[in-house]
Amino acid sequence: MRPLINLDKCDGCGLCVAVCCSNILKMVDKNLVIVDGDGCDWCALCEAVCISGAIVCPLEIVLNS
Repeated sequence: MRPLINLDKCDGCGLCVAVCCSNILKMVDKNLVIVDGDGCDWCALCEAVCISGAIVCPLEIVLNS
């Protein structure tokens, strides 16, 4: 699985790209592209910073200690 992107909602701001610690998100001609979905570490920061609600991470990993 990888983050789900609704391109109709994406405004091309690039905040998600800036916070992606796995570097799987790129902006190409003001369109968000996932370049390597298998490299995602599911930090969900992209979803958290997306003002337009264009990114959804369908899985969330919770570690209990």
